Amino acid sequence: MKVHSLLPILVAFSLGGCAANGDPRDPLEPVNRAVHNFNEGFDQVLLKPVAQVYDTLLPDFAKTSVGNFFSNLGDVTVLANDILQFKLEQGSRDFMRLAVNSTFGILGLLDVASEMGLQKHNEDFGQTLGYWGIGSGPYLVLPFIGPSNIRDTAGFLVDTEYTDLARNHDDVATRNPVLALRVVSRRADLLDAKRAVESAALDEYEFTRDFYLERRKSLVHDGKPPKEEE
Repeated sequence: MKVHSLLPILVAFSLGGCAANGDPRDPLEPVNRAVHNFNEGFDQVLLKPVAQVYDTLLPDFAKTSVGNFFSNLGDVTVLANDILQFKLEQGSRDFMRLAVNSTFGILGLLDVASEMGLQKHNEDFGQTLGYWGIGSGPYLVLPFIGPSNIRDTAGFLVDTEYTDLARNHDDVATRNPVLALRVVSRRADLLDAKRAVESAALDEYEFTRDFYLERRKSLVHDGKPPKEEE
């Protein structure tokens, strides 16, 4: 399904779920908690065990190379959103980072650019929408994906449709294993953090929600969020 056909569904979903709950940022909390629990069950049954096997069997240098490769692909999305936000100086550095790692870094397997002082940035279309004044909308937990909101979900769909090189690879036989490897690699990177959250948080749902919303607000405002945001 194309991005333009999903956006009206997201808007209708957000407008239809405005019943007041404990946190005004999360009017869909009952539905979100149900999806959160579903995601946790899927993670415990399948994703976490696969990530643990991956983490155990692969040597550190191999896991680092896989992470670098996908980070390099992700810099295409970063660069596109640099341009859309008119962050031209940052965009020039991110272009150099992408070029250096794609060539001297052997298609991104080595992060040569960071050693040269070309810092990794985090930009996506959800942040671009926020940069141009679009509100975040209600908090939203997506099946299999996790924490989001209406704005970031729309941004995710646009990035996936237009700048996700792995997702848009034409050869299905290559694309699907690559996408699966990306999911497993990212989950393996979160094994320690996930254990810490599980042991420290009284309510893992609330902890995840609050962390996500604060982090996204900080990213939209480049680390300098206003004290209060409507």
